[in-house]
Amino acid sequence: MNVLTKTLRVDQANERAGSRKPAFNMLRWYSLISLAVIGSVAVALGTVATQFVISESVHRDALLTSQFIQAIASAEVRHVSIPNVRTMGELLDPRQDKDFPDVDPKARAKARGEFLDHIEHLPDVILANIYAPDRTVIWSTNPALIGATINSDEDLDRAFNAKTPVSARYHSVDEARMEQKFLVPPKYVFIENYIPLFDADGDKVTAMVEIYKEPSDLIERMARGLLLIWLATAVGGGLIYLGLYWIVRRAAMLLEAQQKQLVTNETFVALGEMSSAVAHSLRNPLATIRSSAELALEFDSGAAHKNINDIVLQVDRMSKWVRELLQSLRPLSGEAEPVNLVAALYDSLVTFEQQIAKACIRVEFEPQSTPLVLSQQLQLSQILSSVLSNALDAMDKGGTLTIFLVSNDAGSVSVVLSDNGKGMNEEQRSMAFRPFFTTKQGGLGVGLVLVKRTMERYGGSASLQSSKEGGTCVHLSFKLMPQKLGVSFPQ
Repeated sequence: MNVLTKTLRVDQANERAGSRKPAFNMLRWYSLISLAVIGSVAVALGTVATQFVISESVHRDALLTSQFIQAIASAEVRHVSIPNVRTMGELLDPRQDKDFPDVDPKARAKARGEFLDHIEHLPDVILANIYAPDRTVIWSTNPALIGATINSDEDLDRAFNAKTPVSARYHSVDEARMEQKFLVPPKYVFIENYIPLFDADGDKVTAMVEIYKEPSDLIERMARGLLLIWLATAVGGGLIYLGLYWIVRRAAMLLEAQQKQLVTNETFVALGEMSSAVAHSLRNPLATIRSSAELALEFDSGAAHKNINDIVLQVDRMSKWVRELLQSLRPLSGEAEPVNLVAALYDSLVTFEQQIAKACIRVEFEPQSTPLVLSQQLQLSQILSSVLSNALDAMDKGGTLTIFLVSNDAGSVSVVLSDNGKGMNEEQRSMAFRPFFTTKQGGLGVGLVLVKRTMERYGGSASLQSSKEGGTCVHLSFKLMPQKLGVSFPQ
């Protein structure tokens, strides 16, 4: 039956592998797509944030510069007490001196000189120009520009037409612009500000002050701000990616486990249908063969007597296989009930008392308490009998069987059964809980499968560790009854 079952499983696996498409790897696709999406969003947000910071910083600096220059212009006019409420914008163009005969030439020259001195010595200024309404440079910190006419400056035209301050930033000198003639070339980013000065009525722009600044302190602050923005964007995007990756990975693992469980269930269903049919078909013929053999024993005491006994033994062996097979395929039913774990262990040891004595096996079991666990009496006895049977069969030449209890977190207790007999290699250990796998001659390979199913049915678990030289150690974890959660066990 083992050969037939294994052949069937191999054929089914080959058929599924040939007809099934490659599985969709959700984790891999999520890793690629989410990395691209989160990276794109992070870069976009970082870019928007940096542009906002730069724009707002430049605008703020231009506003302060405009307010400062307009305040200086107003203060200088009041300081020299020029009559008829003249403004600094009306006094800057030397070509219009004759248009204001009532203004004292000395007062006019003093106000103009002090204002231009303030402009020239503003912090971080690398070039300052003053334009007349006809776009002629009437004053500049670069004498070579005085008298030049600028006719192709959109920012200058916009400032004159809109009558509002205009600012722009540059990363390099525009050689095509006549007014960008710096005595000392800028090193990094520089800012261009146009500040209009009005007449006494405030309706007409009489002069335009152009200031080129390279604010080193502002540039350093913007650089630090941009660094923090990109660092925060990278860290935030990374944390979001890792957090979502962890969630999706957990989901992928759960889906994989559920898929494996579905495959296992399908395998059990298929094996159950086939095995149940075979088992039921064999029971009646086996019973007939055994009855006939027993009847033959009563009438034959000759040479065939030994062969007839062999027939009875082999029939009993096959009948045991049929019972185990039907038992392993029978659905688990019934609710969990409190069972004395220590009492069940002692009862199971008593069942194997003769085998233990015959094999000269020493049993070490000294429980310190008697916990009640969630299971069923009959099924718990079957679990313990199956595990003990495997351990004793592995020590056919004597050894030590050690049993002890270990308390776990979350209200559970583990039974650890350890033997020093023949162990299993890595491949055998990985196959231990698979149906119809056995290392015992004449075994069916359903004992540990039934152990695992029964333990998980009542909220427990079963696992084992084994090595070829060090024997096997089986861990059976049970859920405790609620009133026994406080029971302590030796570690």
